[in-house]
Amino acid sequence: MMSNYLSSLPQFAVFLAAGFLLLALFWTLYTFVTPHDELALIRAGNVSAAIMMAGAMLGFALPVAVAMARSEDLMQLAQWGSVALLVQFCAYVLLRLMHRGLHQAIEQNQVSVALWAATLSLSAGIINAGAQLA
Repeated sequence: MMSNYLSSLPQFAVFLAAGFLLLALFWTLYTFVTPHDELALIRAGNVSAAIMMAGAMLGFALPVAVAMARSEDLMQLAQWGSVALLVQFCAYVLLRLMHRGLHQAIEQNQVSVALWAATLSLSAGIINAGAQLA
């Protein structure tokens, strides 16, 4: 029984590494696109920046996790990861259109705005993950 688990360990390791690589890519692109420095704000104790970033990361990680479970190879995972990235950036554009002062509100640590932003990102990720299961 244990040998069955051990035989899939290499594929597990590859998919795990690919998942973390996709998450790192998302984080890098996300922090590049936003006009504020998330890490600096978080280090300064800005809860709103942490909430918004957490929502975006979780909204991306959820569909990537579903893609990992359903993909047969790394190419499929990369393709679904790209879709998840696109969906999250569409959610971000929607956020910017709906709340023109989004980044000023985050810099001013307005938690209500950050919760709203995180909820939109998570909702987009959940719907994206569900669509993959259809």
